[in-house]
Amino acid sequence: MNKRRLGKSGLMVSEVGLGCWQLGGDFGPVDEETAREILREADQANINFFDTADVYGGGKSEERIAGIMQGQHSDALVASKVGRDGALFPNAYTRKKVRANIEGSAQRLSVDCIDLVQLHCVPQEILKDGEICAWMDDFQQQGLIKAWGASVELIEDAKIALRYPGLTSLQIIFNIFRQNAIDELFPAARENDVGIIVRLPLASGVLSGKMTHQQQFDTSDHRNYNRNGKFFSQGETFSGVPFDLAVDLAEEIRHRVPQGMSMAQMAMRWILDYPQVSTVITGASRPQQVVENAAVSSLAPLTPELHQQLAAFYRSRVEPAICVPI
Repeated sequence: MNKRRLGKSGLMVSEVGLGCWQLGGDFGPVDEETAREILREADQANINFFDTADVYGGGKSEERIAGIMQGQHSDALVASKVGRDGALFPNAYTRKKVRANIEGSAQRLSVDCIDLVQLHCVPQEILKDGEICAWMDDFQQQGLIKAWGASVELIEDAKIALRYPGLTSLQIIFNIFRQNAIDELFPAARENDVGIIVRLPLASGVLSGKMTHQQQFDTSDHRNYNRNGKFFSQGETFSGVPFDLAVDLAEEIRHRVPQGMSMAQMAMRWILDYPQVSTVITGASRPQQVVENAAVSSLAPLTPELHQQLAAFYRSRVEPAICVPI
């Protein structure tokens, strides 16, 4: 597993990380044994970056990570998030309450100092005000966190976060169905020595090439209850492309998958071909998925010709279909 530097923090993170939203049960139920197996496979694959949040399963995701990682993985780095808990979001942020939430995450993770805490898609006006960023600087100086970053929904939010010198990382949606960061964000992130953490590399799974129009999702899965953006940004679900159309678009690029790769591996390799990306966090509901995802780090880069074809495909077919601001 190759590693890359996470911005000015200097932390070295595995190119492929493990997204742990699903360990909270937010993509459908995941039993304890399956959760343990997923985390053990990540350990065996030398994945050292684990992304979670205080609201994933009401803290269950953090607790599960702590339970398996204690004494198992000496260089494990855990990134959590703060800001979407109902006690804070959308406009009840105070220094005391934000600190209390981070302390709760540290307790669940069984650590004194969290490696990385990211502001969790906080409202744009909160980012613009900047007070919460000053609090994060203070928490870092006090030893509660090693570094802080921001997980954002929109490129505009990312640009606002870049104003703050203490920012180490930006977590963004970036995939073959969401390519706007290449020109609009990456140059500024590089200039400010901010690492890019990519979430939703498979556009909620549709870029695996395995979904059909008849696909059924559990009622607890956000791909069911948030398909139309009822609970949070629709851009988080299938990258803002209507599901049936997303399935069709994924089918259109199936013939471009290089020999020896799955479509999911091509989609993730496409992301890692951008040096501005520090790590791509992929979820897994089965242990074997962890193995397949981790293998992407050792795959050869895609050809320039394929990159050009996928860029043209995005501009002509995908971008016009995105139904929300990005």
